[in-house]
Amino acid sequence: MVKHIILWTLKEMDSTEKKAVKTGIKTGLEGLKGKIPGLIDITVQTEGLPSSTADLMLDSTFENADALKNYSVNPAHVAVANEKVRPFTANRACLDFEL
Repeated sequence: MVKHIILWTLKEMDSTEKKAVKTGIKTGLEGLKGKIPGLIDITVQTEGLPSSTADLMLDSTFENADALKNYSVNPAHVAVANEKVRPFTANRACLDFEL
């Protein structure tokens, strides 16, 4: 299995917009579960502790590295990324590793 972890920092916005953006990202990405072959689990954490240096975390698990590669270009994932994630994020850090 392969883990795919992403940390995002959002662009500057007011707290109301930030909450809505976080909800949209969480709903969009978690909604991919069961729709993309090889995606075992996907969770988005939106409420970090005050000590956090990122606004959101994606924690996803795939059957293997090929499944992760296919997820990255899957039209359902690309649509969520282009509509709900990329327009609102300033920074992204990713760590992929085998379990």
